[in-house]
Amino acid sequence: MMTHALLLGLSLLAAVQSTTVKNCHPGCHCEVESFGLFDSFSLTRVDCRGLGPGATMPIPIPLDTAHLDLSANAMGPLTDAMLAGPGYTTLVSLDLSSNYITKVSPSALSKLRYLDTLDLSHNQLASLPSNCFSGLPLAEVDLSHNSFQEFDMDVFATKVNGEPVSVDLAHNQLSSVTTTLRGKVLHIQTLNLSGNRLSSVPKLAGLPLRYLNLDSNLITDIKEGAFDQLKDLVYLSISGLGELQQINSNSFKGLQSLQVLDLSNNPKLLSISPAVFRGLDLLQELNLTGSGVTALPTNMLTHLPSIKSITLGRDVHCWRTKKQGQFHRQMGQVQHNEVLNCNVEGVVL
Repeated sequence: MMTHALLLGLSLLAAVQSTTVKNCHPGCHCEVESFGLFDSFSLTRVDCRGLGPGATMPIPIPLDTAHLDLSANAMGPLTDAMLAGPGYTTLVSLDLSSNYITKVSPSALSKLRYLDTLDLSHNQLASLPSNCFSGLPLAEVDLSHNSFQEFDMDVFATKVNGEPVSVDLAHNQLSSVTTTLRGKVLHIQTLNLSGNRLSSVPKLAGLPLRYLNLDSNLITDIKEGAFDQLKDLVYLSISGLGELQQINSNSFKGLQSLQVLDLSNNPKLLSISPAVFRGLDLLQELNLTGSGVTALPTNMLTHLPSIKSITLGRDVHCWRTKKQGQFHRQMGQVQHNEVLNCNVEGVVL
């Protein structure tokens, strides 16, 4: 009976089988992956990376291509024609990394209406045109290792009745506009801006991000309210900022869902105030490894009610513990007091 149930369950699982595509472009590798009950679903994965200087864009691809890798093809400026033609409109993921892309045409991606994942990392982009991601159901965008000095969230804006929708960050008029944007275009959950030239935290208020990476930028200080209204963010990495010296109070106040904060490898960050962590009620992990912070104030726990682990220095690990309760003759059992306990003496002030 158990064996029969197990076999039935396995037959209902998505069994993936790959077959080679006959009409694949020379130099590319194409596979059709069939899955689902009776192989009722399929997608085509095409790998055209590193084709060499003779490659002409757009590369012909199968009509039902879902995943396309065009990395390392020295494409230069990304024009409208490079991603046009049969097969491109069905793309779910597109890798354009390491292509010496210096600019992107405003409409270069406009026909990729199913695009969920876009990799533009390791290029030479200093800016993107407004609305260039308009209408795309993007959930994950990798813009790491480019040359951005500023980043404008208008690239995610959409158009209503032909007119571009913008966000007035200066006066915080976000409520109605953000709702409009989310309802029509903004599904973005992962944004990687590491390895750029950002000198300050970009204004991303209202984006439904869950993961944000700002590692290895030129940020020197993080100002109060820098992450306002990123209420869905779960993971934030601000690591490897060689010039970061100060994080102001209430810098992370808007991050009401944050669980992991990585502040590692920031050697000029010598101290950190407990007030910096106001509003981080769900934070569980704090990484200060390789930073200049060598000691922690005990009252950090008042702002970090959910913290489980803090690491700092090279091999210092701190965790939340409870002091042994004491029996008081009149009051009875005294409530346990929670404290930070570290594996090295003198780390907690």
